[in-house]
Amino acid sequence: MRRRDFIKVIGGAAAAWPLAVLAQQPNRVRRLGVLIGFGESDPEGQSRLTAFHQELAVLGWTDGSNNLRIDYRRYAGADADQVRAAAKELVDLAPDVLLAYAPPAVVALQRETRSIPIVFTQVSNPVGAGFVATMARPGGNITGFTSFEWSIGGKWLAALKEIAPSLTRATVIINPDNPAAGGFLGVIEASSSSLGVRVSPLVLRSALDSEVRVLERELEVFARQPNGGMIVLPDFAAISMRQSIVALAARYRLPAVYPFRYFTTIGGLMSYGIDQIEQSKRAASYVDRILKGEKPADLPVQTPTKFELAINLKTAKALGIAVPQALLAQANDVIE
Repeated sequence: MRRRDFIKVIGGAAAAWPLAVLAQQPNRVRRLGVLIGFGESDPEGQSRLTAFHQELAVLGWTDGSNNLRIDYRRYAGADADQVRAAAKELVDLAPDVLLAYAPPAVVALQRETRSIPIVFTQVSNPVGAGFVATMARPGGNITGFTSFEWSIGGKWLAALKEIAPSLTRATVIINPDNPAAGGFLGVIEASSSSLGVRVSPLVLRSALDSEVRVLERELEVFARQPNGGMIVLPDFAAISMRQSIVALAARYRLPAVYPFRYFTTIGGLMSYGIDQIEQSKRAASYVDRILKGEKPADLPVQTPTKFELAINLKTAKALGIAVPQALLAQANDVIE
């Protein structure tokens, strides 16, 4: 073989080698890290992960198979240090992609990596929080699915006033460490004067016992005056404490509006929020696309496609509330 022909053969083999390696990449076991703010036994967390897994399977990815391994870390209302520790453990596993449920998870994971792709759900203001550059072009290693725009804060207060017309005071359960909290509160306060309602925040940062005791004391004081009500903002501290919060609202006879349907199914008066199961399914599509080579920087942040209004008539009756027919007609779910 002449020297020139030999060089061509070797050069051609070298050029083909990366393509062969790339062709083999889909066959290797990919690794996905999930950081979620529900405890392992929490049925709401289980339902979201089940929906996510089912949609991933439809797309060809199955945990424990020859193409995917999923590692989980949970924080369930824990303080920021515990969330950061869980995020670091996941990043140290060097996954191909990360799934983050809610702002605390995104904040913690973003702190640990600017290169591993992150898909988020249940985030209200990703641009303001610094997670993405713009909704249309995220620009970095993070993209995902938003849960609420701040404007919904006004709708929560208006709905509370509609179901309890005598309302003149509303306390808002808020976690100031949540990047979206201030936006919600600002909108609620801006709409309060036109509705004749005085708004006051009630801080809840975690599900620690000390926080629960403070919450109970402050709600007791708030409820001593008449015509009060409560708005619970979307945050994993409140979510992990939902049983206690709903029970306190019943004890102090406070009409309340919540951000998610599952507050209403356990006895909350009313909720208005996104279909979170649907959002978990949609998140699977972005994980799939990233595992197949797309970049989060090029995947636009998507907004909710479905909202649900739920009303618990049993709770309304216990509070002596006659739910307006116009409000009942708008409800997607009426619990009797």
